[in-house]
Amino acid sequence: MSAPRTDGPLLIEERPDRILIRLNRPEVRNAIDQSMVDALHEACALLEREPRVALLIGSGGTFAAGADIAQLRERRLTDALAGINSGIFDRIHRLPMPTIALLDGYALGGGAELAYACDFRIGTAAVKIGNPEPGLGILAAAGGAWRLRELVGEPLAKEVLLTGRILTGEEARAVHLLNELAEPEDLEAAGHRLADRIAAQAPLAVRLSKAAFHAPREAHPLIDNVAQAVLFETQEKQDRMTAFLNRRKEKE
Repeated sequence: MSAPRTDGPLLIEERPDRILIRLNRPEVRNAIDQSMVDALHEACALLEREPRVALLIGSGGTFAAGADIAQLRERRLTDALAGINSGIFDRIHRLPMPTIALLDGYALGGGAELAYACDFRIGTAAVKIGNPEPGLGILAAAGGAWRLRELVGEPLAKEVLLTGRILTGEEARAVHLLNELAEPEDLEAAGHRLADRIAAQAPLAVRLSKAAFHAPREAHPLIDNVAQAVLFETQEKQDRMTAFLNRRKEKE
């Protein structure tokens, strides 16, 4: 395990099978500015070179209260077309191994969209998650306008996106936007327990399962067959199945 970095907009702690990414702008409730976007791109590059589970958590009792409004106010047409936040959130969504967002306090606007881009979300009862962008004269353009519908369905997504409704932790768990509720002091540990369950699987099988899951419908069943063909030829498949059969034989 590497020593965690102690400064910058992100704090990174590396382990052999996972990386913990801590949003580190607590003085502004971890608002996502250009420096944090740049740091997230660096973290993604690392996870693309060395695929591992990624856990994202905030500091100071907040996940992320949104994009940095001071910077957002100055952005114009060309900035919107550049997809500054949508680009990084899409890159996070496409990482080879699963991502886990650990939510406490505010997860609003860009913070909510970052959470939507992850594969799993664990939160506390104190979470407030939603998209108040129209109240600021903009829309949830970094994935929220379409990703939230996939996660919770159209009626609730429209209520969040068009009326500014903010969901509590219990409400988010009830609609399965959160996979689990945890106490604040147990939030990080809950994320590691989920990461442990992922790490117990065959890594390449997890990677190809995630890729197949997100492939468009027209890619199936070809992508499933090709991915399975790759896995059928791995030594890990042979070893794991042999171990399974040996355990069953011992019980007979």
